[in-house]
Amino acid sequence: MDDHVTDPATEAFVAHRDLLFTVAYEMLGSAADAEDVLQEAWLRWAKVDLAQVRDRRAYLVRITTRQALNRLRTLKRRKEAYVGPWLPEPLLTAPDVAEDVELAENLSLALMFILETLSPTERAVFVLREVFDIGYDDIAAAIGKSPAATRQLAYRARRHVDARRPRTPASPEEARAALDSFRPRS
Repeated sequence: MDDHVTDPATEAFVAHRDLLFTVAYEMLGSAADAEDVLQEAWLRWAKVDLAQVRDRRAYLVRITTRQALNRLRTLKRRKEAYVGPWLPEPLLTAPDVAEDVELAENLSLALMFILETLSPTERAVFVLREVFDIGYDDIAAAIGKSPAATRQLAYRARRHVDARRPRTPASPEEARAALDSFRPRS
C-alpha cells in the first residue's frame, strides 16, 4: 500500500515536467533559466482550477511558453550590455538520463545560435511547432495571438532559419566532429 498520495495538479506537472523543461530550455538556451521558468510555471499551475482545464498538457505548455517569453524579454535587455557573442549553455546529460539522449543529440549549438536571431515570439512559435509539433491553435493560445497570426509567425521564423542554413549540408561525420569539439575534455 502506497502512503504517498499526490494531488492531481502535482501529478500532471510531474508527468509533463521533462517536456516543459525542454520547451523552456529550447527557447532560453540555459538550464538555470529553464528551471526558473519551471518554478514560475508551477506557481501559476498550482493556482489553476483543474476542473476548468480541458487539456492539461497544452495548458502547462502555454504557461511555460508565456513564462519563457517573459524571461527572454528580460534577458534580451541584459544581453544588450553583454560584450561578445552570446552562446547558449550546453545541456549536459548524465548516463542515468538515457531516454533524453535522443533529445540531447538533436540539440545543436548551431540551432540554438540561429534561434537567438529570432524574436522571442518567433522563437516560441518555431520551437513549439517544429520541435514539439504542437498545433497552431494551442500555440496561438500560448502566445496570445490568433491562429492565422501564429501561422504567419511560424512561416517567418522558418524563413529566417532557412536563410541562415549553410548552402551545403555537413555530413553526419562533420556534424558529429563539430559537436564533439564543444565537449569538455577529461
